[in-house]
Amino acid sequence: MIRTFIMGVKNMAYIGLLAAALTTFSFVPQAIKTLKDKNTAGISLGMYSMFTVGVLMWLVYGIANKDIPLILANFVTLIFACIILIMKVKYK
Repeated sequence: MIRTFIMGVKNMAYIGLLAAALTTFSFVPQAIKTLKDKNTAGISLGMYSMFTVGVLMWLVYGIANKDIPLILANFVTLIFACIILIMKVKYK
């Protein structure tokens, strides 16, 4: 029973890492497209501003809880979100 619980916890960590990787790297195509086209007309400044602040807060939360998957995912996502947000403001 204990072994089953431990294996379940390990598998959940892998699921968490996979989920973090998928959601984080889903921003790569948008960041590349935005950098390439310099067209941000379809991106909401308000939404991306709130999203970027939310990701920053998740990063702080991850750091406070020493949660490596949360830290890594939100650090990378914050970079991509900032790139897109900066491009949105620059090419408004």
